[in-house]
Amino acid sequence: MDRKLYTCGIFIDLQKAFDTVDHSILLKKLDHYGIRGILNDWFTTHHTSRKQISEIGPLNISKKATVLSGAPQGSVLGPLLFLIYINDIFNSCNRMKFYLFADDTNLLYADKSLK
Repeated sequence: MDRKLYTCGIFIDLQKAFDTVDHSILLKKLDHYGIRGILNDWFTTHHTSRKQISEIGPLNISKKATVLSGAPQGSVLGPLLFLIYINDIFNSCNRMKFYLFADDTNLLYADKSLK
């Protein structure tokens, strides 16, 4: 705007963003960034063997189900894993600037033409 350009900003706050993390994609990205060997094995075991149950009162308990997606929430590691998962989103468009922080994504675009 200071340069007299038309400016557009898109501000995205993804709901339940951490729940959308595909484990197989995340594990491939961790390997790509050098998380290999024992540490990658730990992440693989942690993400592929997690189970969950739902409980509503003492009599309504679900069966155990394997957790197929998601990054841990409420920890230091969760936001970092999510950022690794989406860190290449900027490759989806070379016209916009991307600013990422955990599940908040901002896209900014400026141009001389309104078109």
